[in-house]
Amino acid sequence: MNVVILDGFSVTQQDLSWQALKALDVQLTVYDRTSAEQTLERCCEAEAVLTNKVVLTAEIINALPHLRYIGVLATGYNVVDVAAARKRGIDVTNIPAYSTNSVAQLVFAHLLNVTHSVNHYAERADRWPQSPDFTWSDTPLTELADKTFAIYGLGNIGKAVARIAQAFGMRVIAVTSQPQEALPMGIEKVTWETAQHEADVLSLHCPLTPETRSMVNPVTLATMKPSAILINTGRGPLVDELAVATALRENRLAAYCADVLSTEPPSPENPLLSAPRCYLTPHIAWATREARSRLIAIATANLKAFMEGKTINVVNGTAKL
Repeated sequence: MNVVILDGFSVTQQDLSWQALKALDVQLTVYDRTSAEQTLERCCEAEAVLTNKVVLTAEIINALPHLRYIGVLATGYNVVDVAAARKRGIDVTNIPAYSTNSVAQLVFAHLLNVTHSVNHYAERADRWPQSPDFTWSDTPLTELADKTFAIYGLGNIGKAVARIAQAFGMRVIAVTSQPQEALPMGIEKVTWETAQHEADVLSLHCPLTPETRSMVNPVTLATMKPSAILINTGRGPLVDELAVATALRENRLAAYCADVLSTEPPSPENPLLSAPRCYLTPHIAWATREARSRLIAIATANLKAFMEGKTINVVNGTAKL
């Protein structure tokens, strides 16, 4: 099978390889990066295409006569026109639940940085020797116990985040389609409006859909506590970035922590880049070595299953039916 990986570097980086995939005895071509203009040419002979963020439109899919399989090297699969693939009888698979713990970990890395100003003090350790006291601080420090942690979206990552919040002694509330009786112990199901009003910390863990796009907007922000911390490790467009930046500048939001932006890499004009108390990381929540290793293992298992006629992790229905 002729297999093409369009943007492999983001997964392997400097410390992993595609050796497991090569062991499937396929003809493998790996590109570190592929532009939109290069995509069609690089895929023209491919029977299987693997992509992380390179977009496969209906036009491209329909122009590839040999294509039988698309493997998305991520959980979200909005980079592929799955309807066009289905019409062509092409299976599209994704990588579920590979980065759950890594993403949850970054949520609390951000939260602890805000509540204890960890980076602030680590970078100013040279001031400590000049302190007249045994201690030195110039920012407010906040304890998490008994605060309300609201989660929008209670999938694998949302549940992992909830467990950590509970370990800190926080009250956990969640906006979810699941019934209360199906939720893990100690999590209270609430409406979106209640979450906005009661959250000391609000963390977004839902997919990007027409309904969730700009779910955090001027109206949402007006109902939240000015002391609230907003965390977004889901998708950038879940928030109205200008509205969030304005709320930060007007002290109507205590902090915004995000690992995702509406456009990546961002434009220098993105209002969040210059907003106060805005803490941005460059889409790294998923990228621990452990999570990337799992991604490669699952991607390999997905392709192997397809080659054996037992496709798993299909996101566009079983194309052969």
